[in-house]
Amino acid sequence: MTTAAPSLPTQQKAWAQAIAQPAQEFPLTPLTVISGAIPADLRGSLYRNGPGRLERQGQRVSHWFDGDGAVLAVHFADGQAQGIYRYVRSAGFTEEEQAEQFLYSGYGSLAPGPIWQRWKAQLKNAGNTSVLALPDKLLALWEGGWPHQLDLHTLETKGVHPLGQLTDNEPYSAHPKRHPQTGHIFNFGIVAGANATLNLYRSDAQGHIEKKESVPLNGIPLIHDFVLADRYLVFCVPPVRLNPLPAVLGFQSFSDALMWQPKHGTQLVVVDAETLEVVSSEAVDPWYQWHFGKGFVNKDGDIVLEVVRYPDFATNQQLKEIAAGQIKTKADGEFWRICVEPQTARVRSQTCLIANHCEFPHIAEDQPTVTAPTYLSMQPSEPDTEGELFRAIARFDPDTEKLTIAEAGSDRYPSEPIYVPKAGNDTPSGWVLSVVYDGGAHQSELWIYDIDRLTDAPVCRLLLPQVVPHSFHGTWRPA
Repeated sequence: MTTAAPSLPTQQKAWAQAIAQPAQEFPLTPLTVISGAIPADLRGSLYRNGPGRLERQGQRVSHWFDGDGAVLAVHFADGQAQGIYRYVRSAGFTEEEQAEQFLYSGYGSLAPGPIWQRWKAQLKNAGNTSVLALPDKLLALWEGGWPHQLDLHTLETKGVHPLGQLTDNEPYSAHPKRHPQTGHIFNFGIVAGANATLNLYRSDAQGHIEKKESVPLNGIPLIHDFVLADRYLVFCVPPVRLNPLPAVLGFQSFSDALMWQPKHGTQLVVVDAETLEVVSSEAVDPWYQWHFGKGFVNKDGDIVLEVVRYPDFATNQQLKEIAAGQIKTKADGEFWRICVEPQTARVRSQTCLIANHCEFPHIAEDQPTVTAPTYLSMQPSEPDTEGELFRAIARFDPDTEKLTIAEAGSDRYPSEPIYVPKAGNDTPSGWVLSVVYDGGAHQSELWIYDIDRLTDAPVCRLLLPQVVPHSFHGTWRPA
């Protein structure tokens, strides 16, 4: 059964109830069908990761990115579903559980205690951002450190994993990309210094790193995601730079020490996926981004990429405010298509495809990249969206440039939509899965949509045993 909703100030939106209290774990539990039926041929596991605990003993983290990671798994087989939800038991989480207080600094939070102690405080690997499903393990990913290894079925934490080649100061970021033809997994990590270094990794299908290279950067920028486009990797380095001294001395958090410096422009860096060497680099007009959609090489040999663009770095302040349960800063992302000449990194063309505020693009990976639709979280075009989280999911079809929006309803907040292909179909077909927080009922549900009837009611709604706080990213692992 779900717990009673905590009381909140009336000015807060319904979404804030989901993060007002630390999440409650639940063991492997058969899920109750609220409406519809589980598709009989839906077989595999959905995994989602996000901040589950934002508070200890009345002390709250200062940024949404600093909550302790908690992973939801929903296992489907034979028309049934079982769910389990567990915290990532990092070393920092375990120590803070025992101490019953925060001990570590985070992306946007400073360690407790006097200023002369903060500069010695370590960052906690929260393991809270994304997941990578490998044949024999699930990795809980975070920006600034090694991934945590979890059991695929029970979600038991088995410690951090170096993936064969990571050294102590080499982080493994939260947005790895799997090449659809070779199965290689690409990722990166930012190593701070007087000037940062962009570490590049290529792994085999089991996740073992087989090649590493490094690229020097100007200053210490913030890079969250990148694009895999066939034989190229593309990094868009936004004009955000860390003012390192206040962060090192403990006067400011990492987040608060990041400065928007549009004079630098956004730097496009094109990398050869085989050699991991830089092909070209070019500064363009400034923008900021967290996430990319698909990337591919078109018939003319140019790179085409999708990106959710922001005009500045106000989005970071907005995400900080989510931790406090009240959004005051406006920061809307738009969905753009950009065509880049790989040998020079020059932009040939750029087009805004979706002007509505959107985020979390997810690709139908079983289809040819050029024609594959993109699924996104979306804010409907309504007058009362100020201070709200996303209340819809959407599908963008590149051939027709048609946008199909599925609104969840009043005080309902769907997570990043995850596409799941139907096995054995000759024509593209599948489902979209999204964890939805219902603020009116104070409960979390898993909704299953048929992609061919996205604007219809979900084909199935499943009740989760406890409220699952708003999460960041997920993945699907077929059985």
